[in-house]
Parts: sequence; C-alpha cells; structure tokens
Amino acid sequence: MWSGPRNLSTAMMYSFAARGDCAVWDEPFYAAYLNATGIDHPMAAEVIAAGETDPSKVGGACLGAIPDDRPLFYQKHMTLHMIPEFDRRFMRGLTNVFLIRHPAHVIASYSKKREAPTLADIGFVQQAQLFDEVAGWMGRAPLVVDSADVRAKPRQTLGRLCDALGIPFVDTMLTWTAGPKAYDGVWAPHWYNAVHASTGFGAPEGESPILPGPYRTLEDQALPHYERLAAFKL
Repeated sequence: MWSGPRNLSTAMMYSFAARGDCAVWDEPFYAAYLNATGIDHPMAAEVIAAGETDPSKVGGACLGAIPDDRPLFYQKHMTLHMIPEFDRRFMRGLTNVFLIRHPAHVIASYSKKREAPTLADIGFVQQAQLFDEVAGWMGRAPLVVDSADVRAKPRQTLGRLCDALGIPFVDTMLTWTAGPKAYDGVWAPHWYNAVHASTGFGAPEGESPILPGPYRTLEDQALPHYERLAAFKL
C-alpha cells in the first residue's frame, strides 16, 4: 500500500492486521530513506537505529518469507521513501495499491506534527510517479483507494478492495483495540496519537479545510496529482 503521510495509512494497516491472517510491516524503507537523505524528521536517530538502512535488503525482505507464516502480507509504504536511488525492481513481485487523500486534509494534519512541510514531504508527486511506473509495466492502472471513501463507507470500500485483491473481506477489518501495537514503527509516539485512541475508522471527513496562504499554495501544487489518481479509484 503506497501512500503519503497522514493518509489513513496507519488505520488501514491496523485494519488488515485485525484480519488475523495478515502480517503487517510499518514503513519498511523509513530508516533507509532517512539514512540516505539526511532529512531531519522527528525521532530520526531512533528510526535509523531501529531499522534496516540498506534499501536492497529491505526490498529483498519485502519479497521474502511472510512473518509468522501468515498467508497475507500488508506492507505500509510511504511514497516519499522510495527515492530515485533505491532499486524498485522488488515492486514487480508485489500487488501495488495506492491510498490517496485530498491534499487539504493531508496538509492540515501533517503541519500539526511537523511544521512547514514541502511538496516533497507530503508525497503526492512521488505517488503519481510510482503509479505511472507500475501502470507502465502492468499495462493498466493499479488499484487506487481514496481514504475519504474508507471513512464514509468502510465496509463497502474495504469489500471492493478485498474483491479486487482476490481475498475475502472479514468483519474484523472494521475494528481494532485502542493503544499502541507491537508492529508499530518506533516513530509511533510522535505520529500515532490519534489512531492509538481509535478502535475503528473515523467518521466521514466532511469539507476540506481552508488552509492559510503558504499551505494553500502547497495544496494547489499537490491537487493535480491527487485528482489524476482519484480518477482511477475503486
């Protein structure tokens, strides 16, 4: 599952983990991304220390044995982590799905956790590039899910996604226990407060927030990439 930050991505990971037949991996390339770029993120030192910094090893593990001998493996990937220097051939061995969210909501949420985000920070350009790359070698558009649809109609939207993936939908995907999870990344204390307080998907999002001036410019830059992928959503 390829998304930018603040895209409902952690809740989706919790949903698939709640199936019982699915292992999950929280942002496999985060440590490699920070190590390669030197970008200053909250808890960067802890992320690098806790993760694998060799992207080739991470890609190999994405295709390796599924933890705990589960039949399914949900990998929560951030599009911004897949920098051009990283070998993307491992993606051809995966079923790649793209999770999108309107940029106004993304920016409003992200800026509460890390000030002054740039277009590169929120992952829309990278998501569109990865989408085009996958579509190119597949010969068709890959699956796209809009987080607004998940929140508005979780049962129906997740049902459509499971059908498209060729796996059964199960009701346990709609709820999970509150609090931290053993499979959370080490960065969870900074980023996951809201999802740790949840036991399921939130209420429908409602109208897009009105952003202050600089953030409106950022929204305008990201919006065409979101809209292009939204045309293919389930």
